[in-house]
Amino acid sequence: MTPRKTTRRQLLQSGSLVLLLGVRQIARGAEILAVRVWPAKDYTRLTIESDSEIKARQFLIADPPRVAIDIEGIDLLPALRELVAKVKPDDPNIAGIRVGQNAPGVLRLVIDLKQAVLPQVFTLKPVAPYQHRLVFDLYPQKPLDPLEALIAERLKDQEAKTPSPAPNAQAASPPATANAAADPLGELIAGAARRTEKAPLSAGQTGSVRPPAKPLATDRLVIVALDPGHGGEDPGAIGPGGTREKDVVLQIAMQLRERINQQPNMRAYLTREADFFVPLHVRVQKARRVQADLFISIHADAFFSDRPQGASVFALSDRGASSSSARWLANKENAADQVGGINVKAKDAQVLKAMLDMSTTAQINDSLKLGGAMLGEIGSIGKLHKPRVEQAGFAVLRAPDIPSVLVETAFISNPDEEVRLRNPFYQAQLSDALMRGILRYFAKNPPLARNRAI
Repeated sequence: MTPRKTTRRQLLQSGSLVLLLGVRQIARGAEILAVRVWPAKDYTRLTIESDSEIKARQFLIADPPRVAIDIEGIDLLPALRELVAKVKPDDPNIAGIRVGQNAPGVLRLVIDLKQAVLPQVFTLKPVAPYQHRLVFDLYPQKPLDPLEALIAERLKDQEAKTPSPAPNAQAASPPATANAAADPLGELIAGAARRTEKAPLSAGQTGSVRPPAKPLATDRLVIVALDPGHGGEDPGAIGPGGTREKDVVLQIAMQLRERINQQPNMRAYLTREADFFVPLHVRVQKARRVQADLFISIHADAFFSDRPQGASVFALSDRGASSSSARWLANKENAADQVGGINVKAKDAQVLKAMLDMSTTAQINDSLKLGGAMLGEIGSIGKLHKPRVEQAGFAVLRAPDIPSVLVETAFISNPDEEVRLRNPFYQAQLSDALMRGILRYFAKNPPLARNRAI
């Protein structure tokens, strides 16, 4: 027996040779540091992190749907079979994973699919806490249209609030025609315009959100896009107590979504509803796809020391940053794509530069108004880092036709503010303040009739 084989057997017996989630595996020419799986409706990502670059070839098989991937430089070890147990039953795309030795030094990984997908396989260079990454992104071949999903969700809520008619009761109105059923958004707009009563508060709300004195001057559904920052491979900033930015901002966004959805003619749309990575330009595209009236990106600030504190609100600038700290923060947030892992060879990347180069004076002016309204309300519940809306070249704020702001809710690097960010009561207070800011903005700037193409 060669010394190399003896070493591997000893490692196996000692329990040091395991496949996934932060543990190590010795591969021929490469050491596997971790394998991570990020399931989501948008797509499922599987990442293999190693200490040196590894190569892979993919083969898409239609019936039954599956993806076969040959990974060079890895020998099959018993621990690799644990991949089968790593797939969650609720993964919307992956049914299971099988592994086998296809040839010496070549591992074949077969991903059984729940639906047809468009796979993307690419590598990422070392960045931030990560070394080399081999990434498999599995996009549904027939993705759910976000606007249709928003409409379906709204209709479901309306049906739940509508009492069932008594047995044998005569219908109060004639059945809907085929043409009416073909225009669900029109039905939603008409219904929203007729509703003026305030919906009951949900559990956990403080009751401090006041409806506008009169219904918003619009005859349609108002859509607010909420963008919880970071996600998936990109944890964002991490507080001294281990709190991850991506987790707390998602919790705040979900609370704010509840408050928006309780307004008679408003609906919230989240760019991510779970822990997965969304490229910056895709966040902008998602908001435009649902014809959002506002875009609010939610973050938790961090600095090199634990002294800075307070919330901030930022708008886009096309003439340079309003301060050196705003420029530094924009550069940090714009680097999220590198950490989260973007496939620069994908077709969407072709429109990346064009999307991020677009901006209008009107959009920036409206964004400053929105930011001012929100900053004033946030200041009523806690400290502000800056008393005015800051400006810088944030990539995520570059929707040319949507007022867009980025809210830094607090400094997660400050121990006291980290504790507040984790507190559900503070999250509720903050969500109330953001809701009041949205209503204040719309009270002075009523949403206009839609004139943008889907």
